[in-house]
Amino acid sequence: MPKIEIEPEFCKGCMYCAETCPKKVIGTTSAVNSKGYQYAVPLHPENCIGCTLCAVICPDAAIEVYKEE
Repeated sequence: MPKIEIEPEFCKGCMYCAETCPKKVIGTTSAVNSKGYQYAVPLHPENCIGCTLCAVICPDAAIEVYKEE
């Protein structure tokens, strides 16, 4: 089963990941990181298919997708 992790401190809230995700797994939160950015979060991680498009498009390398066994 694929698992997605987003590091809030690396994220600057560009939301390229959310726009790219074919299953609409990623969204935003009202919380902010230490730099003042609203960061992306996996709102529906159970829908992740492990395509890694979000991780590939992220300009800040804030996303990791891997298989959980």
